[in-house]
Amino acid sequence: MRFGIFIPQGWRLDLVGIDPAAQWGVMRDLAQRADAGSAWDSLWVCDHFHTIPLPSEEATHEAWTLMSAFAASTSRIRLGQMCTSMSFRNPAYLAKVAATVDLISNGRVEMGIGGGWYEHEWRAYGYGFPTTGDRLGRLDEGVQIFRQAWTTGTATFDGTHYQVNGAIVRPLPLQEGGIPLWIAGGGEKVTLRIAAKYAQYANFNGDPEGFTHKSDVLRAHCADVGTDFDSIVRTANYNVAIGATEAEVEQRLQALQARLIPFVGADVAAGYVNELYRGTAAVGTPEQIVENLTKVRDLGLGYAIFDFPEAAYDTSGIELFEHEVVPALA
Repeated sequence: MRFGIFIPQGWRLDLVGIDPAAQWGVMRDLAQRADAGSAWDSLWVCDHFHTIPLPSEEATHEAWTLMSAFAASTSRIRLGQMCTSMSFRNPAYLAKVAATVDLISNGRVEMGIGGGWYEHEWRAYGYGFPTTGDRLGRLDEGVQIFRQAWTTGTATFDGTHYQVNGAIVRPLPLQEGGIPLWIAGGGEKVTLRIAAKYAQYANFNGDPEGFTHKSDVLRAHCADVGTDFDSIVRTANYNVAIGATEAEVEQRLQALQARLIPFVGADVAAGYVNELYRGTAAVGTPEQIVENLTKVRDLGLGYAIFDFPEAAYDTSGIELFEHEVVPALA
């Protein structure tokens, strides 16, 4: 099992209270900390423009700008986005951006890609909000453009959603065969079929029941399209609240909720913490988290990405996770 870590970029209101001029330094230092250690295989950011659980005027730093900056300021760790929204950028242009970052990083980029979902930011930025079918149609076509561009250096494609004609993407990425594709999302009819056709990694539900079901759906699509199911690494994302005792875990959850209240109100903050943290697999003592994640690992989870909501202010939870959880699961 391999491990990735999210770097706070503001999207989850995880840089509030830090002067904007100092935020890049915080992100860079956390990235370099992860790069210098051995626990983390990759670092990740999210491709969003507005905060959650509600839009606010707090910072949300742009994902691919950060990719380039992390590429230049780290040396070992791999660099991903969970996940890039295909419709936010023309796919031929995005293929060129990603290839450039791959060169800057000496071949360390992962392409996390999905259809996109956050309606408020879509409309705010003038993208409209296409139907689910159209968003996933763009995902399928865009991934085909990526693959062509990264293997041949040019892309020509006449699709329903995208048309490119001799788009030159050179130099090629350093990684042989192109940048690894992570198809993110659990849509059973379309998204997981796209993953079966094109992905090296699939990212979906991380609880045992949901993971098993999505894996079965992916397996069926692989059989249908002729892909070796075992060639696709199954991955999931987890929100973390870790403490040496259950009381310390509760203190972390209460601190997170208190940090959110000024921006989203008490009810929304409580609902956010209750829905996304309480009772989930990576919330608890180290022993509890290891027990929870061992179940999913034994079901075939090969890679997990973890978000520590207090990382910009306090790395003690990360340290405890590195010392007690990673060695037990790696």
